[in-house]
Amino acid sequence: MAAPLAQASGSPLSLLAPGGLWLLALLGPLVVLYILKIKRSRRRVPSTWLWAAAQRDLMARAPFRRLIAQLPLVLQALALALLALALARPASRGRAFTGDHVAIILDTSASMSAAARSPSGEATTRIELGKQLARDLLSGLTPGSDALILEAGRDARLVAALDRDLVRLKAAVDTVAAREVEGDIGSAVALAVDRLRQLGGARRIVVITDGNLARPAALRGVSLPLEVITVGAPVDNAAIVRVDVRSGSGAASASGADAPRPDDREEVQAFLVVANLGAQPRDLYVTMRQDNASDVLGSRRVLVKPGERLPVVLTFRPSPGDYRKGLLFELSPRDAMPIDDVAYGRVPAGDKLPVFLASGGGGAPGQGAPGQGAPAGATAFSGSPWLARALASDPMTSVTSGSLADLLGAPALDPDTFVVVDGACPPDVPGGDLLLVNPPPGRCFGTLVGPTLDRPTLTSWDTADPRLRFLTLDGVHLRAASSLEPESATRALIRAQEGTVATDISTASRTGTLLGFDVGESDWPLKASFVLFVRNLLEQARAHRAHGITGPARTGEPLRVSVPATARDLQAIGPAGERLDVAQRGGVAVIAETPRAGFYRLSWQGPQAGSVLVPANLTSVAESDLTPKPLVTEGGGEVAVSSASSEQDAHTEWTWLLALAALAFVVFDVWYFTRVPGPLRGHEPPAA
Repeated sequence: MAAPLAQASGSPLSLLAPGGLWLLALLGPLVVLYILKIKRSRRRVPSTWLWAAAQRDLMARAPFRRLIAQLPLVLQALALALLALALARPASRGRAFTGDHVAIILDTSASMSAAARSPSGEATTRIELGKQLARDLLSGLTPGSDALILEAGRDARLVAALDRDLVRLKAAVDTVAAREVEGDIGSAVALAVDRLRQLGGARRIVVITDGNLARPAALRGVSLPLEVITVGAPVDNAAIVRVDVRSGSGAASASGADAPRPDDREEVQAFLVVANLGAQPRDLYVTMRQDNASDVLGSRRVLVKPGERLPVVLTFRPSPGDYRKGLLFELSPRDAMPIDDVAYGRVPAGDKLPVFLASGGGGAPGQGAPGQGAPAGATAFSGSPWLARALASDPMTSVTSGSLADLLGAPALDPDTFVVVDGACPPDVPGGDLLLVNPPPGRCFGTLVGPTLDRPTLTSWDTADPRLRFLTLDGVHLRAASSLEPESATRALIRAQEGTVATDISTASRTGTLLGFDVGESDWPLKASFVLFVRNLLEQARAHRAHGITGPARTGEPLRVSVPATARDLQAIGPAGERLDVAQRGGVAVIAETPRAGFYRLSWQGPQAGSVLVPANLTSVAESDLTPKPLVTEGGGEVAVSSASSEQDAHTEWTWLLALAALAFVVFDVWYFTRVPGPLRGHEPPAA
């Protein structure tokens, strides 16, 4: 059985490091200086009566004289003794560490930012209590021991490597701060075990946490002695644990209809879940407002019962200038953990999906798709009218048609526009999701468009692909189609007996589909499967437009944002205005870490220059629940769990006080030696 990590005693222990006590050896030479006879020079004087003591010293044979207690000797001896004790680092403490190598892990998850009370009753936070405890533990290290500091947020981070310098270690502890993330103690414990495993001597791991672990089982099976010290008292808390913002129709949401009517006014609908994680009912106000604005867009007063998770819906009617702006959702009154009383969202970019139909051939100016108008000076869509009708029949689309030159030269094309190109394959297509129809022979987005196949017979299609779900191509006949050779067999969507006729040309930033045939040269538009195919493409484009993010927007996790493939000079700004590192690859910008909840702003330059606002939220029930949780510590090595409130004040160091006292004695000795003695009483000089 390994020795216990800490020993508590009823009275303080006084500790000394023997390295500084060697100065006490100088007391001997100091005393010798005061008892050695003074070597006197010979001088001729009128009488020896006043020099009787000096004459006796000259007549004495011994080299030493009798030690006489003198004030300078006492002052110098005291100063030397105090300086020796100061260098020995004297301290008093009620807790002594026996480990040669100690790893101290500080929990920096969001719950550590909750309000707490210090032992003296002052208002503070759990992380500050943990940092003070870490400093006390460092001060309690036995001479010769070393320690390393780790912080456990979403990922483990080494704050200070193994070191014996307490000043450096305590300075490293001072830099630690609570992060607005869901914590993972297990990764930090694993890193500590890995660092200490190869070292000899007694090894210990100390975890300082509030006990609100998102993964309590992380403390199970640790191979080294482990002690968990908890800080902070349990408190009630309410939090926003889920947020989702969508665009819809007021009439549809009120009536429960599945599809809104075209004449219904657009409405932004925010869906929140408010959780009461305490033991008392909470009367709360839930408000919604825009970022950098004080006007309230929506508000509700709710009574949340203990343990209840209450859905809340807030709505408002946006103007075009509100699209893609940030939304703030707040709970009031605030409680012990303000981080989860605020959530962030974004106004969707309109309820209608913009669609641009571009044809490689010419057409009559000023004519648009059926039922839609083309922009001034644009060329009408000269491709298949069936495709144009299918897109325009969706009431939640806004279709614009034009030539390929209109598409490539559009200065303000919405980055989420669903783009359809018929009869061409331009290399750089702006907008969002892409559909290429009947491209010319040659290389096209990784697919080789080959010779024409006469009346190919369709044999199979990828029913697992979202674009081809709920449909069948049985009975569909093609008059002609181009033979397609995709980059890999998994890219084939529709296969004929003679070869592949439809492929997937998606990239990391957009979904792309290539049809190697003209839909007008087939009977597919007469089948219900054609309408379903177009509907699936539009639904995918709407989903990408609503989110604009290819990864989860949760704090602590990497943030992935779709950007144009031609984007350059990317710049990322965090919630506090700080610049963040951003990497780009394949049309996806990646921000490696999002340590805070709030709005992340990403901008870029290039032919399709633009910017995007991405909200990131904590939304973690595990972090917001500030009530006690059982720590799973069974199995593996030795684990001890204790509370910081039950620990004695670990350490009081007296080095600086003793050094100041030594300095005071030295200063007094210098003053005493250099002072000017005053006249003796009764022997004042006569007045002039």
